[in-house]
Amino acid sequence: MRKTELQRSYLLIKRLFQTQSAVQYAKQQPRNLKGRSKSSQDWLTRQLADPYVEKARMMNYRCRSAFKLMEMDDKYKILKPGDMVLDCGAAPGSWTQVAVERTNAAGKQERAPQGAVFSIDLLHFHAVPGATIFGGMDFTTSLAQQRLRESLAGRQVNCVMSDMAPNATGVRMLDQESITNLCYEVLRFALAMSAHGANLVVKIWDNGDVPKLERDIQTYYEKVKRVKPRASRGDSAEHFLLARGFKGFPPAPT
Repeated sequence: MRKTELQRSYLLIKRLFQTQSAVQYAKQQPRNLKGRSKSSQDWLTRQLADPYVEKARMMNYRCRSAFKLMEMDDKYKILKPGDMVLDCGAAPGSWTQVAVERTNAAGKQERAPQGAVFSIDLLHFHAVPGATIFGGMDFTTSLAQQRLRESLAGRQVNCVMSDMAPNATGVRMLDQESITNLCYEVLRFALAMSAHGANLVVKIWDNGDVPKLERDIQTYYEKVKRVKPRASRGDSAEHFLLARGFKGFPPAPT
């Protein structure tokens, strides 16, 4: 059999497998819902209907959010081998996994420069090979930020990422204010620790403060763009502010 015929056969089998898997996956229904709240039942149903959940499991990512970062990086090239990366709100570690792969932090690409990834979250989470993990630490505290500075040991960061979000109170105005404040906390740390040309990604929920936050970020970066990856659920208010090309601080007025 010629090479082209082999390729066609492979593609045919692959498509057949994907079709069968999709049909089987779509038929799954949540079980053991008795006693669960309506919101919990809705979440389980949505998880089973979400192709990114299954894709994350098959590719050994800890959760579906990995594909949000992968899509942004594929399009905007915010990570590269040799980069120093800070991942804020990292648990359970899927963004950290992607960052380790794309910066070569684990040193698996022999001919590429080796990067480093530092990940922090309020929750404790399992280690990711190639990353330095700070679990059970609140990024917004001076103690946590000092620990990060000590670990960086004078090295500047090439990308600061934040998938952080506050625990929802159900009061929309309070929740929006809380996540905006988290973005500013990440921005302040990024301004102090970033190398020239560094990138920044922060998660935000739609609210009236976003335009001001976007303008403030624009002061320090060459380009700022609102991004909603395909992996973000359509009914979610989340999107990301992606800033590229850290310029440093503007000159003081004379």
